[in-house]
Amino acid sequence: MNPYAAYKKQSVATMTPIEVIIKLYDECEGHLNRAIHFIENKNYAEAHNALDTSSEIVNALRSVLDMRAGEISQNLDSLYEFFYKQIIFADMKKDIAVIEEILPQISELKDAFVQISKLPRDSLMARGSILSGTEG
Repeated sequence: MNPYAAYKKQSVATMTPIEVIIKLYDECEGHLNRAIHFIENKNYAEAHNALDTSSEIVNALRSVLDMRAGEISQNLDSLYEFFYKQIIFADMKKDIAVIEEILPQISELKDAFVQISKLPRDSLMARGSILSGTEG
């Protein structure tokens, strides 16, 4: 393994669950922006790869939701399902407008998780978690 890959693997391994979620949102935004660039340049194979990775990230976000947490998890699940469908549609049609529609929503969710990550840990523990297998 090259030194950068080893560093990146160690970095992710030491992240909190919230930090991982934020990182996933960052990655999703990056791949969606790359897809726009590739579509604009008519590089449809790379656009497909970027959109495929974005849809996998959305599924990863969806898979860590704790549906026992109630309405917030259910709402996020619905949003993730919407994002997934829009990404698939954008990939089929190579439609930049669809990507541009969901990017601000993904950014807003990331910002919300950034704000949550700034709360004191004991405050998070008292509120429970929307992420399965985590405590806050």
